[in-house]
Amino acid sequence: MTPPRARTWGRRGSTPVVRVRGRVSIAGMTCYKSGERSRLIYAIREYQGRKDEPKGFGWKDYRDLIIRAHPQLGGPIVLVWDNLRMHLVAPLREFFEANGAWLTVFQLPTYAPDLNPQKGIWSLVKRDIGNLAAANLGQVTRAVKRKLKMLQYRPEAIDGCLAGTGLVLDW
Repeated sequence: MTPPRARTWGRRGSTPVVRVRGRVSIAGMTCYKSGERSRLIYAIREYQGRKDEPKGFGWKDYRDLIIRAHPQLGGPIVLVWDNLRMHLVAPLREFFEANGAWLTVFQLPTYAPDLNPQKGIWSLVKRDIGNLAAANLGQVTRAVKRKLKMLQYRPEAIDGCLAGTGLVLDW
């Protein structure tokens, strides 16, 4: 069966826009190990606009993502971290120091998205959902999860994100 095609209308010269209340936040790790397939580990959070709800990820969420990745990867982690303000908070640095036996952290330069393979992953996700006309935030979240799940089964795409940075694994 072929999927139905949707059509819309708008004023000539202006793209129709469907607005959905809320936002979807994603935190992720591209994981590389010599001799093994590349991996993608992520967490998603919906923000519906409620007062008691966090808008994005806090330092505890990033900590939990790293803790969750540790047993999945089965060894020490070398984390290459960008300079998001939340990545630089004191409790997270204390966590890094306390877990120095299995966690090594390197900071990227101040503004270097071209060195971050995770930005390539976000680009691949956004490319496919850019024209999504979602009726609600749940549809956006499902589309993002579906695309991330597809990427998890395509290690060559994850490898391509590393190749796009010009960085190489050397050990």
